[in-house]
Amino acid sequence: MQHLAALDQQFLNNPLSAWATAGAIAVGVGLLLFIVKHFLGLRLKTLAARTTTQIDDVVADLLGRTRYYFILALSIRAGSVALSLSDSAHDVLQKLIGVVVLLQVARWGNGLISFWLTRWSRQRDGDGSSSSTINAIGVLARAVIWAIVILLALRNVLDYDITTLVTGLGISGIAIALAVQNILGDLFAALSIVLDKPFDVGDTIAVDTFTGTVEHIGLKTTRVRSVTGEQVIFGNSDLLKSRVRNLKRMVERRSLFSIGVAYDTPPDTVARIPAMVREIITSTPNTRFERAHFARFLDSSLEFEIVYHITSSDYAVYVETQQAVNLGLLRRFNDEQIQFAFPTQKVSRVGDVPRGGADTLLPA
Repeated sequence: MQHLAALDQQFLNNPLSAWATAGAIAVGVGLLLFIVKHFLGLRLKTLAARTTTQIDDVVADLLGRTRYYFILALSIRAGSVALSLSDSAHDVLQKLIGVVVLLQVARWGNGLISFWLTRWSRQRDGDGSSSSTINAIGVLARAVIWAIVILLALRNVLDYDITTLVTGLGISGIAIALAVQNILGDLFAALSIVLDKPFDVGDTIAVDTFTGTVEHIGLKTTRVRSVTGEQVIFGNSDLLKSRVRNLKRMVERRSLFSIGVAYDTPPDTVARIPAMVREIITSTPNTRFERAHFARFLDSSLEFEIVYHITSSDYAVYVETQQAVNLGLLRRFNDEQIQFAFPTQKVSRVGDVPRGGADTLLPA
């Protein structure tokens, strides 16, 4: 009887039996959440190491970022169901738990951002020059998450009217954006370069009359080492407005050139020249023949137009192949006694010019 009487004693308007029940519920929920965090987290990490999917990696990472204050808050909230709390105590408890939940949500959001940026960086094969842009994306995304969390805390937890605050922030944001629109243009252009990847560090690009190798992709500028040695710096927004040719991503190179032979070359020999050219090109490594034709009559030559492809994007292979084809043509033409044409003028004298001068040449 004394034991039952002790349980019926009141503490903060609740009997001790209710407090015991609340404590048991809180401890049970806390242990359950602790087991889920640790044992399920370890299991998922082991599973993630053996699979190629990303879902188990994300869940394991989020479980690892779950904080003990979040587990404690959920345990207390579950135990409070067994208690009869006053409106003020219930309101305070709800606000505290709301703040803890929003903090945990922010932690999970930061974890998702970090996981995505890490995975993205690995996919770019450790491209260190764009790390500043990737970090800027992370900072911007985290700032957005914390801004949302703070606004939700002010509105839903502290019952603060955020309409005026949001309006003021919007007007201030517009004013700041107008003041730094050029910087923001370069920043968003940098994000576009990193996301769309029209070129990477190490690629050879041609922009207008400049050709060079990309050395650094920054938040505002992209630096290109010109083929003549100097460093050319482009604003990111100006760079994307230009026609950028990525030479490194060429699968092969196309070569078009013309040769001219002398007019006194016999027609049968002229007819055999395309076959000679085809034989020389097809016997040269790293080539794919396209066409060779007797194209046109010029002032001092019979012109042939030749097109073939070098099956490599390497410029050194390109020039070596061109040299091999040119030497092959030179040797074959010498063997066939075919003369390359060069600008000449042929003067024919019909008769001696009379001594009377040029007037005597006029028609009668």
